[in-house]
Amino acid sequence: MGIKRADFMSELKKNQILSAICDGYSADGMGVAHVDGMALFVSGAIAGERCEIRILKVLKNLAFGKVERVLEPSPERLPPDCPHFPACGGCRTRHMSCAEELRFKRQKVEDALRRVGGADLSVDIIHGAAKTERYRNKAQLPVSPGPKIGFYRGGSHEVIDVPDCKLEPESVGLARGAVLDWMVSSGAAAYDETAHRGLVRHLYVRTDSAGEALVCLVVNAPAERTLPDEAGLVRRIREALPGLRGLVLSANTRKTNVILGGDYRTLWGSPTLDETLCGLTFRLSVPSFFQVNRDQCEVLYDRALEFAALTGKETVLDLYCGIGTISLCAAKRAKRVIGAEIVPEAIEDAKANAARNDIENAEFFRGDAADTALTLARQGVRPDVVIVDPPRRGLEPSVIDTVAQMAPDRLVYVSCDPATLARDVKLLSAHGYKAVKAEAIDMFPRTLHVETVCLFVR
Repeated sequence: MGIKRADFMSELKKNQILSAICDGYSADGMGVAHVDGMALFVSGAIAGERCEIRILKVLKNLAFGKVERVLEPSPERLPPDCPHFPACGGCRTRHMSCAEELRFKRQKVEDALRRVGGADLSVDIIHGAAKTERYRNKAQLPVSPGPKIGFYRGGSHEVIDVPDCKLEPESVGLARGAVLDWMVSSGAAAYDETAHRGLVRHLYVRTDSAGEALVCLVVNAPAERTLPDEAGLVRRIREALPGLRGLVLSANTRKTNVILGGDYRTLWGSPTLDETLCGLTFRLSVPSFFQVNRDQCEVLYDRALEFAALTGKETVLDLYCGIGTISLCAAKRAKRVIGAEIVPEAIEDAKANAARNDIENAEFFRGDAADTALTLARQGVRPDVVIVDPPRRGLEPSVIDTVAQMAPDRLVYVSCDPATLARDVKLLSAHGYKAVKAEAIDMFPRTLHVETVCLFVR
């Protein structure tokens, strides 16, 4: 562009418009342009295209901007096909082709492992999804005064009214309409997050591959309190959703960003839903953790068990086991599987799921991952393989310490955040575990999220 660094620094100002070519992506999907060595992060840009960019913020060594006009579009750019994009904070890659999205996500994982984790490891494979629309089996829609039911605007807690989301089954939109009708007719007030007033906080819908649905309404009231026109709510949702399995109330009266409360009351039908995964049947309640993309979850678990290299002779320890999905899949290929999870309801579900599938070589313990691993180590249990599928924050250092003391031959790490995985790669390396293989799985098409399976050997 012919601009010297010093001139650029002195001239670049907020709202200035300049032309630049984006040559890559940041971890959060922004295009990255470089002007005489200075990084310019550009929302809405695709790698390889020249754009007019409006500067939004200037810092000492980098700047942020947005696309004002695309001058030379990438062949991977797509026209908007959702009226709520890009305002809605859910989809973030809907402006690019699925092929470009996969390139971005594969590179995101590899960059994190190399630059943050210090691993000399390439990520050559990303498993794309056959289905990129209507794949989510769980929706959690915030409610705000208006009333509005939808999704948060990117980077805020402002609710955008979304009648239908392309990532979710149509039953979610039908349930939303029924709840809105009930709120208007009954006078049930929407929750005001700032004032901590109002009744209806969230609409939760879980669906299965058979087309059945479990609906939960999260309210700012005790679970035993009768809702205004409760019978009318049940009638409207049953009429809207012929495949309704059950309607549940969740009480959450806390000032918190946590969606579900701890107390539940069934308003109609069953409080659970059944789903099949990898040839097994799982019973799901509202708080049960289950991957939101069933088809891609089967790909994920297949790769994780392939990395584990089970022959039927191994003892496997599955930390953060949830309702036992990975544990029970592993039990079909291992001699013994031990699952650990801190949520008591999840452990009960895991035990019930083992019985439901006639699996006798899996056992489950309630407890913190580090404490459970330490207890097993003191009992002389030495797993051949440890599988971890931690929450987004990754592994606690105490978990890494204890797992290293157990000295498994292989550690299979399932991660939903490349950044925390990369951090843990470095920590595990210090304990003698080397990352030797990683593959990415596009579990969440049209969003920024990507799943990773990484194999460590001792």
